[in-house]
Amino acid sequence: MRISNLTLAFGNKIVLKEVDLNIEPWEFIFFIGHSWSGKTTLIRSLIWDKEPMNWDIILDSWIALYKNMNEDILQEYRRNTWVIFQDYKLLESKSIYENVAFAMEVCGYSDEVIRRKVPEALEQVGLLIKKDRFAYEISGWEKQRISIARALVHDPDIIIWDEPTGNLDPETAEGIMKIFDDLNKEWKTIIIATHDKNIVDSMKKRVVAFKDKEIISDEAKGKYIL
Repeated sequence: MRISNLTLAFGNKIVLKEVDLNIEPWEFIFFIGHSWSGKTTLIRSLIWDKEPMNWDIILDSWIALYKNMNEDILQEYRRNTWVIFQDYKLLESKSIYENVAFAMEVCGYSDEVIRRKVPEALEQVGLLIKKDRFAYEISGWEKQRISIARALVHDPDIIIWDEPTGNLDPETAEGIMKIFDDLNKEWKTIIIATHDKNIVDSMKKRVVAFKDKEIISDEAKGKYIL
């Protein structure tokens, strides 16, 4: 996708200014910056949550995400662009398996497809052995992996996560990043907004830095430098 001269606002307050950014298929990108620097706002615009004041987001199909999108194309875009939320949004009274299956049920998948894809996704994140455990019984690290599994069952082209390692110890955070690195090698585009300097510096991926609602640097194999 191509973003050129993108500006967003809440009311009269500018929250993102004249952003220029190209995101190629199968890239792995970190968004870094202090709180309120603009990185989360850009993510919101990528998921059809905040319409820009100026310009648009042009998809690889040359369709403008906001100005020229019809309902059919929008639904396809949403299936191909999956966001993992910070609060996990799990149903505590349901099992790990049921939480992942529910994400497919609400999207209208058949029972046959659900029975096939849920175990595959849980195996990919190392949770198949715990599929019958309830969400309230498991750790925060395991809840994050459920969130990843719920993304994987939809087989999206783009996976976005805002602050995936914020409350994790270094070893667990490294495990989360290993999953994302493997997904990137399977031709998924990964976009992660983070404050975790250790993860960014060790991964050596593309790093886009935000400050004062603008992009201030864009480095291939970058480090956490603000």
